[in-house]
Amino acid sequence: MIRVDALYRYPVKGFTPEKRDSLIIQDDGRVKGDRTLVFRFADALEPADATFPKSRGLALMTFPTLARVDLTLDDEALTLRLRVDDLDVTADLSDEGRARLSEAITAYLRTTSDAKLLEADGILPLGLLGDGRTARFQDRPRGYISLHGAASVGDLDAAVPAPVDDRRFRSNIVVSGSAPWAELEWRDRVRIGEVLFEVQKPIERCAAITANPDTGVRDARLLRVLTTEFGQDEPTLGILLLPVGAGGTIRTGDEVTPLA
Repeated sequence: MIRVDALYRYPVKGFTPEKRDSLIIQDDGRVKGDRTLVFRFADALEPADATFPKSRGLALMTFPTLARVDLTLDDEALTLRLRVDDLDVTADLSDEGRARLSEAITAYLRTTSDAKLLEADGILPLGLLGDGRTARFQDRPRGYISLHGAASVGDLDAAVPAPVDDRRFRSNIVVSGSAPWAELEWRDRVRIGEVLFEVQKPIERCAAITANPDTGVRDARLLRVLTTEFGQDEPTLGILLLPVGAGGTIRTGDEVTPLA
């Protein structure tokens, strides 16, 4: 039987996940509380629609050492906590709080191998966009819910010497009980707990998956491994979903039923 093994949301785009016991799937195809904030570059304007390209702000794709930052968003108090090494900063989303958080993450990055990236034109000073509630900084206009199978990651882990686990792939939903890569064959709809989803397309991966989630070091050439060792035309792992009709709540342990 296929079941939900783990659930994640990403309060700040491009940063580390929060593991959750349940996720609220909104009718618009986004997870409540997911990508509600983003650290934008100085020359990046606030978007008019519900998207924000990774190239316009801090993201693991470009700054792998962000993987080491532990991040927690308090939904009630609307405070964000950033912890890594000697850094431990909690601030609200007032102008003063946003400035403290932006300065703190800049100070951390200056101590890392990514420091030189901050010197490019238009990067500093960073700014923190978003209200902490509205999911709006996804890569794609439709938002989408991301899912992959734990067995697929296990298959990839066995093919490389570096440790590879689910965190590298930044999915909202991880399922267990399916065969490796089986989710790529789901073509129509899938029911997860009380929510019915329509399968949209496989997920083509970016350089974010090459960063070790514990060390922030690029230690696995996973994009190349997916295309050479697994014969993929494009490096692919996981699928994108949209709810059919109303959303709802999905929980760890929910049964997952592909309908075609």
